[in-house]
Amino acid sequence: MAKIQMKTPLVEMDGDEMTRILWQIIKDELLLPYIDLKTEYYDLGLEYRNETNDQVTIDSAEATKKYGVAVKCATITPNAARMTEYDLKEMWKSPNGTIRAALDGTVFRAPIQVKGIEPCVKNWKKPITLARHAYGDVYKNTEIKVSCKGKAELVFTAEDGTETREVIHTFDGPGILQGIHNTDQSITSFAKACFSYALDTKQDLWFATKDTISKKYDHNFKDIFQEVYDTEYKEAFEKAGLTYFYTLIDDAVARVMKTDGGFIWACKNYDGDVMSDMVSSACGSLAMMTSVLVSPTGVYEYEAAHGTVQRHYYKHLNGEETSTNSVATIFAWTGALRKRGELDEIPELSEFADKLEKATLKTIEDGKMTKDLALITSLKDVTVLNSQDFIKAIRETLETL
Repeated sequence: MAKIQMKTPLVEMDGDEMTRILWQIIKDELLLPYIDLKTEYYDLGLEYRNETNDQVTIDSAEATKKYGVAVKCATITPNAARMTEYDLKEMWKSPNGTIRAALDGTVFRAPIQVKGIEPCVKNWKKPITLARHAYGDVYKNTEIKVSCKGKAELVFTAEDGTETREVIHTFDGPGILQGIHNTDQSITSFAKACFSYALDTKQDLWFATKDTISKKYDHNFKDIFQEVYDTEYKEAFEKAGLTYFYTLIDDAVARVMKTDGGFIWACKNYDGDVMSDMVSSACGSLAMMTSVLVSPTGVYEYEAAHGTVQRHYYKHLNGEETSTNSVATIFAWTGALRKRGELDEIPELSEFADKLEKATLKTIEDGKMTKDLALITSLKDVTVLNSQDFIKAIRETLETL
């Protein structure tokens, strides 16, 4: 059968460790036999990021703006141990953070639900989508380690030289300081992305912060969301029968446990990071979650929400067998291919993405899965497959559909 032809390339961002190994197997087994795959390739592996002084990450983000759709493998964000391990020139920033800032995007994450892997929260019947603001806060922070007594102040110097000062704390001894920021422009983009995505996916939207404590910082998020909703989206929401509401983050955490799911929960950067991990773990595994970065201009970057699976990679290097779950990485590819098909009006490409997702889930439902899922499934007499054989099993299922 002739391969599906593509018109416009995907931006392909390769990654690190075990996910890099899976990336190539997925391409070889599940994509290249069926698609005349066109990509503009960028190696975001830590070695090449270090070699290019992280310019490759910036270049990949610019390419994503150009072509409109990207797919990204999991990457290492280095810490002190990685500095030594990879002999880095400096502790390079998170590639995800760099790309999010460049695209001014919002991250939407939702668990991949499959029969036999029931959520820990028994009443969750439909996926809960986490919308994570992808700029600022702790991810763009400035920190100081205080070594002695002294006064810490927050100072803003306007263009005309005038200063605004607030005392943070008078230290009696050693301590720590952290400065964070955000911009009205980025918060507005975040709000618009959330409302647009809710309308596109026909889901209610929640937004939660802690404005009762953070009366200026968090309250600004709340006010901007309400203004954007009232002036641009309220009529469309009411026409679609959708609801938007704001609540405190602690109230949202309590309420979410009692729902049946099927809505979008918008959070600030750190809250969204933590809560998306909570929802995905409660639904089975971090490797069972979709993640897409959406820019206000309609640019999409699909990725796996989990890390590079370092422990399995070291086993792989030692020649040991691994059973690494590749579902989220497969769904990153299918998400990108489906969107590319939609934008380029290639229905067979979007249909193939749907078919591959169906084959992936059917393989699990047929009792063939990786070890992480075998440990939590309600299915009986399942077969635990290694990393490569699981992907090959998906291909066998795909051939039957």
